[in-house]
Amino acid sequence: MNLSSLDIGVIVIYLLGTLALGLYISRLAGRNMGTYFLAGNRIPWWALGVSNASGMFDIAGTMWLVSMCFVYGLKSAWLPWVWPIFNQIFLMIYLSVWLRRSGVMTGAQWLQTRFGNGDGARLCQFVVIAFALVSAVGFIAYAFKGIGKFAAIFFPWDIAPDVYALIIFVVTTLYVIKGGMYSVVFTEILQFVLMTVAAVAVGIIAMSEVSPQQLAAATPEGWDEVMFSWRLDLNWQGVIDSVNDKIANDSMELFGLMIMLMLFKGVLTSMAGPVPSYDMQRILATRSAKDAAKMSGMVSLVMFFPRYMMVAGLTILALVYMGPEIQAQGAFDFEQILPYAINQFVPVGLTGLLIAGLLAAFMSTLAASVNAAPVYFVNDIYKRYFRPDESDRTYVKVSYLVSALLVLCGVTVGVFLESINSIMQWIFGALFGGYAAANLLKWHWWRFNSYGYFWGMIAGLVVSLAIPLIAPETHPLYAFPWLLLVSVIACIVASLVTPQDDMQTLTQFYRTVRPWGVWGPVRDALLKEEPNTQLAITPYRDLTNVAVGIIWQLSLVIMPIYLVIQQWREFALATVVMVLTSWFLKVNWLNKLNDE
Repeated sequence: MNLSSLDIGVIVIYLLGTLALGLYISRLAGRNMGTYFLAGNRIPWWALGVSNASGMFDIAGTMWLVSMCFVYGLKSAWLPWVWPIFNQIFLMIYLSVWLRRSGVMTGAQWLQTRFGNGDGARLCQFVVIAFALVSAVGFIAYAFKGIGKFAAIFFPWDIAPDVYALIIFVVTTLYVIKGGMYSVVFTEILQFVLMTVAAVAVGIIAMSEVSPQQLAAATPEGWDEVMFSWRLDLNWQGVIDSVNDKIANDSMELFGLMIMLMLFKGVLTSMAGPVPSYDMQRILATRSAKDAAKMSGMVSLVMFFPRYMMVAGLTILALVYMGPEIQAQGAFDFEQILPYAINQFVPVGLTGLLIAGLLAAFMSTLAASVNAAPVYFVNDIYKRYFRPDESDRTYVKVSYLVSALLVLCGVTVGVFLESINSIMQWIFGALFGGYAAANLLKWHWWRFNSYGYFWGMIAGLVVSLAIPLIAPETHPLYAFPWLLLVSVIACIVASLVTPQDDMQTLTQFYRTVRPWGVWGPVRDALLKEEPNTQLAITPYRDLTNVAVGIIWQLSLVIMPIYLVIQQWREFALATVVMVLTSWFLKVNWLNKLNDE
């Protein structure tokens, strides 16, 4: 595709403007580690929430969502549970509050509040640092593969996709490394506004160009139904035959089973808390525990409507106007639907804005990942064990180097990947699965100690990293129960054969965080020491709010899809569900948040 001069001008202005804004704001970031990585806990919760949403509105994920919506229709609304997307509800209801009460800078540092400062605690910190760095490389590779495939279709020069990706990486990395979290948050707010305008515009174009009758003629029976049974029962034969092959390759014929596995894995990984990435960083950067909860709620509130207007809009345009071409072509890369649809259906001028918006989505994801990971090495290894007395400016400079090395490693991995789906499945299905057991138990079982955490994490990481090598054809969801079993056994055995952690550390943790679970001996020890201590612990209310919150979030996903495909009765029903669940959460969650 040859972009018009107007489109190229819009894109160039956006890239230069983002770089200039990021570098201008960078003057706020270089004072010390706290201002560089957490912006001094001064940024308002709503700004952090929009920034977090922008970081999750990534181009590779959007390409995947469009391909899933094309293939599975309204049932694709369930598929982000594989990430799991509803982890934001667990964070919003109670986990962000628990995490923010610690007042630390990193997830590794947080472990000191749970396990103390002994040898076992140090081992825990090393394994979390390793996880943070490995997952950051995975996210960078994920973004690299997505932006390369996207850019190669639009830009007029005959350059390999990986070269395009490398050029855009350089621009983004410059302002992220220089500006720290201040640059990341403020540029991400700008990027989110741009993405929202572009996404809504695409949805409106699709509504004007595709009628419900045209869409019905271009899709098989059941495509527009959100509910599902045990089997998918979505037959594309005679419509677009190659979609049936795609469904088989995705192992999604037993759709009900896959959703059950996603829910099972998703609940456990959500209860484990956020992985050490940009999501955790924004929680720790809020001003208070109450702000942390509201920040996590803001992510779901603002992200889904514009994103799914774009997803649904590009999907139905591709179905109606590209369907016959795809059917005639046979084999087709469904991850390319998004750029092909933009290529054919978005008018001049808006194309430049939309591409700039999707570049913004990419840059947000990369910026968040690059900014979040280096603090684990700089604060928890370099400062603690090698150079504890260096100046703050030196630590910031070391973080520049670590950021650059992470980007280099991520690019190297990305070059060898074949598809977005392969890295997405590995990160969310396998790697995060290895994180679940140890981090679930750390919140909910008092006897779980630092050695249990270390060996549980090691077992999970080793098995999850080995799965793609030993059994490359195994779907990560099918592997998750075995991965979980290995991790749980390692956690429990290691905890029971080693001494319990210091009771003073445990009582301090329990007093500060106030988690629910199996904490009886610690609670008794605390109340014996401080009989008048008041502990407001509400597990049943929290879990009720989580269940309602998941329904609320799902309604926010399907509302824009029903709007774009013009199914007004279903759109109205989804809106009613959203309003009722919002009211319930207002009364039973938001009104009961306490200022810290």
